Amino acid sequence: MEIILREDVQHLGRAGEIVKVKDGYARNYLLPKGLAYPATEANKKRITYEAERLAKRRVVEKEAAVAEAQRLTGIELTFSVKVGEEDKLYGSVTAGDIQRRLAEQELRVDKRQIDLPEPIRALGDFRVGIKVHADVRPEIVVHVVKE
Repeated sequence: MEIILREDVQHLGRAGEIVKVKDGYARNYLLPKGLAYPATEANKKRITYEAERLAKRRVVEKEAAVAEAQRLTGIELTFSVKVGEEDKLYGSVTAGDIQRRLAEQELRVDKRQIDLPEPIRALGDFRVGIKVHADVRPEIVVHVVKE
C-alpha cells in the first residue's frame, strides 16, 4: 500500500514522502495514529501545498536547533564517583544523570535526546552526543573521576 507520511517516522521516511509499506502496518498503525494517509490522487495534489508549509517549518526548527547546539557546544560535566578495586565504578553514569546535571546549568534536554547507548561504567573522558535535531548533533564532554 502506498501512503503519504504526515510526520517523520523513524526507519521509514520524512513527512511528505510517498512510501510503500505493508497493508497491515498502514491500516493498523500508521493510519489510526495519524502518521500517514492513503496516497490517493487527491492526497497527492494536497501534498504539494503541505510540502511548502513543511519546508518553512523545517527551516525554523533547524535554526532553533542550531541556536540550542551553540549553547551546548563546549559544555563539560564532571562526575565524581565512588570506585572499588581496580578503579571499578560503584554504579554508573546514565543519561538521566547527565540530564539532571544539564538542568542544573539551566539547559533543558530530555534524557532520550542524550546519545548514550549504554551507561558509562569506567573512569575517563567521554564525548556524548545530544540529538537536538536530525541534522544537528552537538557533543558535550563528560569527565568521570574518582571521588
